[in-house]
Amino acid sequence: MTKKRFGMILPITLLAYFLILMDNSIIFTSATEIGQSLHLTQASLSWISNAYTLTFGGFLLLSGRLSDLLGRKRIFLIGLTVFGLSSLMIGLSDNANVVIIMRAIQGIGSSIIAPSTLALMMDSYQGDMRERAIAYYGATAGIGSSLGLLIGGGLTTTFSWQAGFLINVPITLILLILSIYFVPNKKGNKTGIDYIGALLSVIGLAALIDGLTDNQLSIILSGIVILILFILFERRQKNPILPLALFKNRVRSGAYLARMLFMMAMLPYWFFLPQVWQSHYQFTAFQSGFAFMPLTIVQFVVSLFLGRLAKRFGNNSVLLVGEFLLLAGLSWTALTAVSAGYWLAFALPMVIIGIGQGLVLAPVTSAGLYKAPDSLAGIASGLTNTAHQIGGPIGLSLIVATTTSYHGEVNRMILFTAIALVVVATFVARKED
Repeated sequence: MTKKRFGMILPITLLAYFLILMDNSIIFTSATEIGQSLHLTQASLSWISNAYTLTFGGFLLLSGRLSDLLGRKRIFLIGLTVFGLSSLMIGLSDNANVVIIMRAIQGIGSSIIAPSTLALMMDSYQGDMRERAIAYYGATAGIGSSLGLLIGGGLTTTFSWQAGFLINVPITLILLILSIYFVPNKKGNKTGIDYIGALLSVIGLAALIDGLTDNQLSIILSGIVILILFILFERRQKNPILPLALFKNRVRSGAYLARMLFMMAMLPYWFFLPQVWQSHYQFTAFQSGFAFMPLTIVQFVVSLFLGRLAKRFGNNSVLLVGEFLLLAGLSWTALTAVSAGYWLAFALPMVIIGIGQGLVLAPVTSAGLYKAPDSLAGIASGLTNTAHQIGGPIGLSLIVATTTSYHGEVNRMILFTAIALVVVATFVARKED
């Protein structure tokens, strides 16, 4: 039955998802201050980000499957608790080792929250309401990352880098209270847990992300080998952590690849641009975050009309147009010299990129859940988030390894987006047989 009102599930899930996205983006604008405060070398500083990325990406498949098996509410509350407590410890600590360990634990909390939020939406809404909820979720994915840069820069400039983590604590408490009262206690599927598959998936994904982040070919290859063994093992399991049947649907498989390619282009975009602005225009951390506002505002406006657009033209057509606009906006950026100034070289292309992001994220998320059974909503959501999480390190690693110039970096982003456009046109935008 189609629900007439969203109720409290939508604001709870969107706020929780926004929280983990904002937290991840804060690192981009506060990294320099963290390194100075904790007296870190460049290599040690990278682990403030890497520890979080490893556990977040590594545990996503397991966390998504556990929400199917043990129940959404229980897993969601555990994730919020882990995230909130680790944020508190990071904000109160002045010891580098403690901060790195807590960042790893915080990543585990995020790996639980991310797929749980999307699965809760799948459980709570049907039909048009579900499509609208996913549209808001997709908009949050882009807006959360952009606003995280602004909030992180503002808090770091005004107070300290610790404020960027301490702000998570009251928000998490509010979410815990709301979740206890408003999230339904739906029981999970009472089946056995594939412990060996869970271990292989965590080790394989963590190794792959670690190797990509640090550009270590041997670790990348080790991660790939472990993941191949994981897939071979899962094929023989009665209750696998990753049901391979999810990949039999062409639309879902294409969506996972398109989501990964999207992040291969966009995470480097968010990563490199603040460095360019601070180097060429002498922007502060706060100004660098604020400089993303054209993209953020436009994407938010597009998200308000996305439901109507998808209803009129179809989810897949909207996704295809979004990928084309992303390609056009990045091409404009690549063709304009930095010396032309912020507005011409970045702000105006960002308007096109913001429209593209707004048209891509929700439809590609919806496609990743296309015809997935409700009993597998958690792991389907986990796969969507895994593609999102591993795409960034893959793209960043490839760009760093193949170019050192700003326009070279943007050209690589254009290549990834062009491939995504082909994938969407070939696998996702075509009608399902």
